[in-house]
Amino acid sequence: MSQTKIGLGLAALGRPDYINIRPETSIDKSVEAFRNTAFSTLDEAYHLGIRDFDVAPSYGLGEQFLQEWNDTRNYKDVNLSTKFGYTYVADWEIGYSGKHEIKEHSIDKLNEQWDISKALLPNLKIYQIHSATLDSGVLSNDAVLSRLHELKEKHELKIGISSSGTEQTKIINEAQKIKFDGIDLFDSYQVTYNIFEQSTYSVLKELIAEGKTIIIKEALANGRIFRSDKFKVYRPAYNYLELLSNKYQVESDAIALRFIIDYLEPKLVLSGASNTLQLKQNLKAFHFKLNDEEITILKSFAISPQHYWQERSDLQWN
Repeated sequence: MSQTKIGLGLAALGRPDYINIRPETSIDKSVEAFRNTAFSTLDEAYHLGIRDFDVAPSYGLGEQFLQEWNDTRNYKDVNLSTKFGYTYVADWEIGYSGKHEIKEHSIDKLNEQWDISKALLPNLKIYQIHSATLDSGVLSNDAVLSRLHELKEKHELKIGISSSGTEQTKIINEAQKIKFDGIDLFDSYQVTYNIFEQSTYSVLKELIAEGKTIIIKEALANGRIFRSDKFKVYRPAYNYLELLSNKYQVESDAIALRFIIDYLEPKLVLSGASNTLQLKQNLKAFHFKLNDEEITILKSFAISPQHYWQERSDLQWN
């Protein structure tokens, strides 16, 4: 039986606009309303047994919300992870037309963001490079890598990377080569993986066999696993997801999560829930198990990474 856990990522809880396909419903987008929702969702997550929480400085006020929650609840058994490398610049402007977050993988940015993120200690267990890429040069930046190694040793952290885009496998392969005193720098890999984007399966299974921590993000493909007229190419997948939903009496999100649990068996799959209702629906993934035939059919819905990531880049912030 898989030992996969579901954790909570705060990408949708910390900022008023996010790349996702959301229902056409209006919500209160004030900072106070988002803080209240974040706290209620974090409290419910803990109550339901979730102990792993993931955030980043670019998730709007997500890191601040998590820190405030962590400080006031004072739990000793939670595992927090955060990242460096992206800065949130939309400043809570609803419908912000520019880039909402700016990438910078410099040593200065690392030190600047670490000075804030270290407040999550001692519950901070994993510190990551946010969306490491080959073109940013971060995996060959000696100053950054040495500083990460220093933080790893001093605070007994796992050091990780998160990855996105068509070159996820190449990025992971490059990260695996980085060692200090013969020991791998990176212990954790946070990867986009879902029914439609399965290109990293082989390398992730290798990492799992090596005992690395694998964290899956965007398990619901930014909402694309839900039926939408915008994505007619996914009609066969929608039909089958709904067939399984009826069989197991859960929503499509639980099916998509369960596919990852049963097929990949990672350490952690992140829920991107933006409220307690979505979180409870996600956790129904633990109420059933897919059989081999169902997994095989769900595997067949994978598309090319190039198509997947082009489609994702075309999604609107909403």
